Amino acid sequence: MSPKIRYAKYAGSFYAGSKASLSRQIEECFTHKFGPGKVPAAVAEEGPRSIVGLVCPHAGYMYSGPVAANAYYRLALDGRVDVFVILGPNHQGIGSGVAIMDQGVWRTPLGDVEVDSDLAKEILRHSDIIDVDDSAHAYEHSIEVQLPFLQYIYGLTNLSFKFVPICFLMQDLETGREVGRALAKALQNRNAAIIASTDWTHYEPHKQAYEKDMEAIRAVLQLNEELFYSILESRNVTACGYGAVAALISAAKEIGARSAELLSYKTSGDITGDRSAVVGYAAIVINR
Repeated sequence: MSPKIRYAKYAGSFYAGSKASLSRQIEECFTHKFGPGKVPAAVAEEGPRSIVGLVCPHAGYMYSGPVAANAYYRLALDGRVDVFVILGPNHQGIGSGVAIMDQGVWRTPLGDVEVDSDLAKEILRHSDIIDVDDSAHAYEHSIEVQLPFLQYIYGLTNLSFKFVPICFLMQDLETGREVGRALAKALQNRNAAIIASTDWTHYEPHKQAYEKDMEAIRAVLQLNEELFYSILESRNVTACGYGAVAALISAAKEIGARSAELLSYKTSGDITGDRSAVVGYAAIVINR
């Protein structure tokens, strides 16, 4: 029986649509002045493996790719990961409140990535609120746009990885914490990392977006999901993937995370020069 295929919906729009042009586009994100400045040589087989999780943006690569590249460069230096759990918001409003895919492959111009069925089932075993629901993932871009970066860095030395996608329609604090607890239990004794996909303030002036986002990001750097939510509310920060970030923080602390670091923050205004109504992008790494 052939595997179930989730085809790339955003190849050719959010990122380049052919293998050669997508590889070139990712390389340009790494070498961009807002990126790490160079392409990683390979995934470091003997890396320290201190990364528990990343926070990455999910706009079109033209806008947020260089910021994301900072996180993926650091990931390549850190060593080989066997499986990624990628968390993102459900922008389309389709499907279950918290939705996982538990089988199949996701296809991008760089090839296929297999869903880790065993890990997905283990996550489901520890959670009462996650449903298996492919429809929630069918048109969602926040998780899809992470895969080509992973495929690129792992493809440098023909390494493979699996992943589990989870998207959040319900993003209240308790939901984030419950998913985080389930992840922490399921990931015990696994060589795994969690990627939380979010953009930050949407369509406000650059200076205002920067100030609000930095306040919220400081709460993430303190690994304090409660403070993070209170700042989102009090400052009206329009980050879209806050439930994913809460789940990451919650899981990371149980897994033994000790610190977090902001690798890059830019807005769309930094890229386009139009600072009147911007979207904020951040790359954050959480370490053991």
